[in-house]
Amino acid sequence: MLLLWYASFLISIMTMVFGISRRSWFYMLISAIAFLPISYYFLGINIALKYVGLTPIILLALAVYFGVSERKAKTI
Repeated sequence: MLLLWYASFLISIMTMVFGISRRSWFYMLISAIAFLPISYYFLGINIALKYVGLTPIILLALAVYFGVSERKAKTI
């Protein structure tokens, strides 16, 4: 079980770095989906680490931003 958590974390970080460097909405979406199990775990904590669970929302917002800016660049 812990191996799956680590794999999810590693995939999420790798796709987030690649998505930000390439400004790719697709990789940011994969990163948000891969980060969901980790966020569910941290949302159950009663201390300040609870806010780590909101990371997929930030990643989804970046994915939407990259997607919209990509479409605007294609139309211009």
